Amino acid sequence: MVRTVLRTVTGALALTVAAVVLPRGPAVPAAADSIIIGGQPAHVADSPWVVAVSSRDRFGGTRAGQFCGGVVIAPAKVLTAAHCLGREVLGSEASEVRDLLVIAGRDELRGAGGQEIAVRGTWINPGYDPDSNAGDLAVLTLSRELPDSSVVRMAKEGDTAYEPGTRAQVYGWGDTTGGGTYASALRVAPVQVLPDQMCEQAYPGGSDGAYEAGTMLCAGDPEGGHDACQGDSGGPLVARGRLVGLVSWGNGCGQADSPGVYTRISAAIDWMAGH
Repeated sequence: MVRTVLRTVTGALALTVAAVVLPRGPAVPAAADSIIIGGQPAHVADSPWVVAVSSRDRFGGTRAGQFCGGVVIAPAKVLTAAHCLGREVLGSEASEVRDLLVIAGRDELRGAGGQEIAVRGTWINPGYDPDSNAGDLAVLTLSRELPDSSVVRMAKEGDTAYEPGTRAQVYGWGDTTGGGTYASALRVAPVQVLPDQMCEQAYPGGSDGAYEAGTMLCAGDPEGGHDACQGDSGGPLVARGRLVGLVSWGNGCGQADSPGVYTRISAAIDWMAGH
């Protein structure tokens, strides 16, 4: 199964929307149902830049409408995956979703505290290719600002955080088992940045998608068991305190021979600067 919106990264994160399909595995867009595989509870107090992307109108109230993850890169700007805002996930254009919002500062999706902030604008990378999953990036502009302390630093090209073998963490509210068991509270899974060759071998093209080292980042657990999953799409991959990737796609969840494929943040910086 391809991990996209609903299953964008394997094993570590799992979103909660059961009827959405994510681009993870064969390049089929999914909406938001991936969760962290092999993870443990996390707290937004320690990672305030992690947010949930939500629409109760489209996905119901069971998980507070959460269908994808996101990460705060400026007080009023959140990065997420482009496939999360696609018609295949939302059933319409993002601009037509009347209650699109982000949930910040809350571990439990239906818990108290935190903020629910309306999205007042969306930008989807014009270079995004839903067939190959290349350029899987979108920016949400919030209707009000979050504090500066909620902003994560982005790793630029050449940053040592991209080096293979670097320990990293992936965050989300997605599927925790790969079988549709979604988390109601934020989770984090330990993974590592992997050599591009591992994803090039796993995804040479065809139904499982093609890995492009220039715009994608390979990460996971060489032994399997830790990964992002359905519902985690758009969520952050952080290494050495910097944002290096966004959950994008993969084949299955937590499989040693099918690492997670993430949108490479150094390429995302260039795309955003160009627009």
